[in-house]
Amino acid sequence: MTSTIKVLLAEDQSMVREALAALLGLEDDIEVVAQVARGDEVLGAVKAHGVDVALLDIEMPGCTGIEAAAQVHRAYPQVKLVVLTTFGRPGYLRSAMEAGADAFLVKDAPAAQLAEAVRKVLSGERVIDPTLAAAALAEGANPLTEREREVLRAAADGSSNAELAKALHLSQGTVRNYLSTAIQKLAVRNRAEAVRTAREKGWL
Repeated sequence: MTSTIKVLLAEDQSMVREALAALLGLEDDIEVVAQVARGDEVLGAVKAHGVDVALLDIEMPGCTGIEAAAQVHRAYPQVKLVVLTTFGRPGYLRSAMEAGADAFLVKDAPAAQLAEAVRKVLSGERVIDPTLAAAALAEGANPLTEREREVLRAAADGSSNAELAKALHLSQGTVRNYLSTAIQKLAVRNRAEAVRTAREKGWL
């Protein structure tokens, strides 16, 4: 007899989370043993419930599903990680794989496909939405360095160069250079467009 697969669901929208839990609960070999609404609650829940597979939404308060995946992968490498997203952004796929994710699926995939993905990752397979995989290959790698991403993320709220320099412990000239390089790489006109483009591609 097949042992039950213990699953953690991390999703900040309660209706979506409960619907996913109900659908997975219909499977004979899958049990949702924990549900959390924040990314920073994932690691503790994995430890407390001894889960086999963690299903992680990307957009969550506390920290993103990708950041949570990286934390779990470092602490509990045996736990399989399935990242779910509403946004089919190619950069997210690459970031999720780098964080240690075993599967990357869009939320509107059929429930049977999600249950099958849980089983497949547990048996050592990788499961990636084929449309997203093709888009990620077409898009190519993230051209921004970690420092450029950090400055762009900080600039998203409209902070001045002086404010950014103070917050990031850099000189104003260095901040200006990072922003200028990012704008150039993304082929946009200003920092606001750079932030928007990088977010749309899942590069921030």
